[in-house]
Amino acid sequence: MNISIAIMAAGLGTRMKSTLPKVLHEISGFEMLYHIIKEAQKISDDIHVILYHQADLVQEKMNRYFSGIHYVIQDHQNFPGTGGAIRGVVPKHEKVLVLNGDMPLLEADDMQNFTHVDADVVMSVFTCKEPFGYGRIIMDAHQNVQKIVEEKDASVEEKKVTAVNAGVYLFKTDFLQENLPKLSNQNNQNEYYITDLIALANVENKTVKALFVDEKTFMGVNSKYHLSQAEELMQERIKRRFMEQGVSMRLASTIYIEADVQMSGECKLENGVSLLKGTILENAHIKAHSVIEKSVIKNSDIGPMARIRPDSYIEDTHIGNFVEVKKSTLKGVKAGHLSYLGDASIDEGTNIGCGTITCNYDGKAKYQTIIGKNVFVGSDSQLVAPVTIADDVIIASGTTVTKNIPKGALAINRAPLKIMEGFFYKFFGKDHA
Repeated sequence: MNISIAIMAAGLGTRMKSTLPKVLHEISGFEMLYHIIKEAQKISDDIHVILYHQADLVQEKMNRYFSGIHYVIQDHQNFPGTGGAIRGVVPKHEKVLVLNGDMPLLEADDMQNFTHVDADVVMSVFTCKEPFGYGRIIMDAHQNVQKIVEEKDASVEEKKVTAVNAGVYLFKTDFLQENLPKLSNQNNQNEYYITDLIALANVENKTVKALFVDEKTFMGVNSKYHLSQAEELMQERIKRRFMEQGVSMRLASTIYIEADVQMSGECKLENGVSLLKGTILENAHIKAHSVIEKSVIKNSDIGPMARIRPDSYIEDTHIGNFVEVKKSTLKGVKAGHLSYLGDASIDEGTNIGCGTITCNYDGKAKYQTIIGKNVFVGSDSQLVAPVTIADDVIIASGTTVTKNIPKGALAINRAPLKIMEGFFYKFFGKDHA
């Protein structure tokens, strides 16, 4: 790890049309800046994040995930612009890679590629079929960058150039520290531009090399539309990795998987499945349109159209359609359909009938329902927590359980059925006959 990394995350992001800082908009369950820092940590132990707009909020969010990050607050009043942003960075290594906080698709290998080029400055370049509006990268046959020409300043021949700036740079630290003070803000925006360092390098006969990169990987997210594009690309990447590891996916384009999900063994995902952050699957079959969030599913099938809410542990279990499980542990259980199981612990061999509800909330606090082994819970039963049901119990259909049930018992509290003959005609009149 002989490289420092500076991530520019100080922008206002006005094109996002949001009060949330641009770098905190999420892709695949995590903020854009999270994805960049996570990958950067794979190749560097010296990471600097340059902040300005809502700096405290950005730092607070990132501190939930990372430690040891250097946060630099840009002096936006005296040193605005990209060149001003990195003035406060003090790298500890001999090279510094400058990234943008709105490039969530960059991976560690993409960053590492810059270190393989021997030059004082390495700048990222991609070929654009329609380069209108972009600054052109003028270079020689050996990919030595001679200058960057803005569209409005380009000659007819220069406008034919299709190489454009992707916005990521690797600088030798000595060069950067010597030349940052030389930048000028004598331009229409009165800002200091990092691109002006290229011209300074050429004046000093330093080597400036172009590194050709993938346009999609280096895309910057500047709007909600760009955000959706980046989301699709990251989802494609996540799902491809899992499928190459043996996960089966039906209609993969309809499936959504967040970035920290883990899967192992024989896993199968049907169409419309959502796996949210913190989910772990092992030998699991998740059926169509089911949602799993921050839960562990082992040797079980879920759905279709089931919802597993956070902090659930489900093993050797069948969860059917329209079943919701929340903060519960189920081992060797069958819950076929139309049930809510919240704050519950249910042991092996137990069958949960259709329409069963654990009544876990009294309006002030949540309570536990504990169900033992080989319990048969009949349909349309309500289990009012806190309550414990021992092993080998039968809960009759339509029962409301408000007391602990001992082992081997039958619990039943149905009201007697009354049949009042002829009541229909008394109520509606004989004309309805």
